Amino acid sequence: MKEALELLCRVPAHPESRCWFVAWSPGGALLASCGGDRSVRVWGREGPAWSCRAVLSDAHQRTVRRVAWSPCGRYLASASFDATTCIWKKQEDGFECITTLEGHENEVKSVAWAPSGTLLATCSRDKSVWVWEVDEEEEYECVSVLNSHTQDVKHVVWHPNQELLASASYDDTVKLYWEEEDDWVCCATLEGHQSTVWSVAFDHSGERLASCSDDRTVRVWQRFRPGNERGVPCSSTEPTWKCVCNLSGYHTRTIYDVAWCHLTGALATACGDDAIRVFEESAGGAEQEPGFSLAAHVPRAHAQDVNCVAWSPAEPGLLASCGDDGDIAFWRYQRPEGC
Repeated sequence: MKEALELLCRVPAHPESRCWFVAWSPGGALLASCGGDRSVRVWGREGPAWSCRAVLSDAHQRTVRRVAWSPCGRYLASASFDATTCIWKKQEDGFECITTLEGHENEVKSVAWAPSGTLLATCSRDKSVWVWEVDEEEEYECVSVLNSHTQDVKHVVWHPNQELLASASYDDTVKLYWEEEDDWVCCATLEGHQSTVWSVAFDHSGERLASCSDDRTVRVWQRFRPGNERGVPCSSTEPTWKCVCNLSGYHTRTIYDVAWCHLTGALATACGDDAIRVFEESAGGAEQEPGFSLAAHVPRAHAQDVNCVAWSPAEPGLLASCGDDGDIAFWRYQRPEGC
């Protein structure tokens, strides 16, 4: 089963430090990484290898926890434990920090752009989620502070084609938000995990959401609309999100990240047991009750905890990962026959 995930190359991205996160540019040509060395690095492919194209430093005073590209690919946001989020603009000769977003009381844990490119979300250990609006003059304004979580908020991610925001928290829940009458509100709380929820990921349609947790499970949630054929109860106008699959027994430690490939449908996880796993949806499974099987497992993908997995948005089967060992690894995934 190991052959399904083949190592292409390994890069010492943030030596003597943790590499916390990797993010592909929208076209898949570049990969951004961030780490405990307070820097962001941008990588590009050169033949079979990957080389560092830019080092973005001096903007943050502490660990950079998360990076995110704008949908147009011209901007890169970096979220830091120094309580700020920097916005970098791509120039001909590199990147320039054009603004710093301040307001969170302490560590910013995640940042994400909405598909429109006009909204940005950040979240923090201060238990809040902030929604920012950006105008054509590159001015950023906080339009909402959401205090729905009762603990540290670990992750934010936007729906792939709607202005629907999801967040994951130390309070064991996932929350969803949308704009209602010019104000952002929490529209759903997904409960079921028994410990911290570290990450969430939408599938390509946005009708399903995967969440991963310190409880060593991955849950798949599906959106059911009023009048659905399965008879899942909904309010008169709003959909209900229901857990339709619970992947348990596969991971031996905390699952730090989950990534849903929008090109192939494969589901990858990054785990504190140093392993990467890939799951495939079983053929013939009912849409309302999908089944997933383990298609690939690399036990020692990194020398220490795997922090992040990210599928290329342009090249089916190309997966990047990073870990506490400071490395980025690039993998080629091929679905096994009969899976």
